[in-house]
Amino acid sequence: MFALLALLVIAALVVAIWLRRRLPTPAPLEGVEPVPGEAGRGPPLPVVLVHGLFGFDRIGVPGVKLHYFRGIVKHLETLGCHAHAVRLPAAKSVPERAKILVDKIAALGHDKVDIIAHSLGGLDVRYALSKLGLASRVRSLVTIGTPHHGTPLASFATDGPLALARKAIAIVGIKLEALDWLSPAALETFNADVPDAPGVRYACVVGGIREAGTPVALAIAPTHAYLRRIAGPNDGLVPISSQYWGETIAEIEADHWEQVGWRMTMRGSFDALAMYAFIIARLGDVKPLAASA
Repeated sequence: MFALLALLVIAALVVAIWLRRRLPTPAPLEGVEPVPGEAGRGPPLPVVLVHGLFGFDRIGVPGVKLHYFRGIVKHLETLGCHAHAVRLPAAKSVPERAKILVDKIAALGHDKVDIIAHSLGGLDVRYALSKLGLASRVRSLVTIGTPHHGTPLASFATDGPLALARKAIAIVGIKLEALDWLSPAALETFNADVPDAPGVRYACVVGGIREAGTPVALAIAPTHAYLRRIAGPNDGLVPISSQYWGETIAEIEADHWEQVGWRMTMRGSFDALAMYAFIIARLGDVKPLAASA
């Protein structure tokens, strides 16, 4: 079922390309509520973009190349920001993904980088910073739509109605270890065991659908409705209340796909490119956790 979900996500991305040709250009930063702060500090650093569950850096579909962070690397490059999108295993455990992330960042050869991570990617980075020594190479981490306190949807596949289906999928070699790290109970343990790394700036962009009139992509409409009933406003996969970690630099009216540049509805107001440019401008504005004595 989850393998099918991944295929549906890819299909939805292809549909989004078709829709984009028929949608108006969105208004800059509409839907973004900036949190006031000082002007950015320090010189710009290379930025590493880290994807979430079932993510990728880019994949080829006949006639088109799909980027998880849609158009964002290219846009940041035009602004003078050297950006990299790295690829991690789609559904491996957080420690496994984190180890590969450390190796990939080391291979880039930069002394220091800033990281922007979406969804599960934020947990991978937090683990790597705290447990694997990545903190020596990172100035700032900004998470977007990351389930820092878990998502109830993951419980369906761990001890809920989809647990048996998941076991059946595992028999044929499709293991989904990442799901074990995403439930509220798992994140309670994770947060106790994975402290923030001293000297690294932690910040977040919190996204979701708060307004009743905001359209929701058909692919996540059922999960959005379920989460809204049990956990309040959400982005279709992660409750808004779960996304706060460190300094909050923006709150956005955007679903889980819009956060990385994919619009699956006819709503044309959210501009992900402008949001990432805004994040880059604020990366130096987040105060680091003080080193322990």
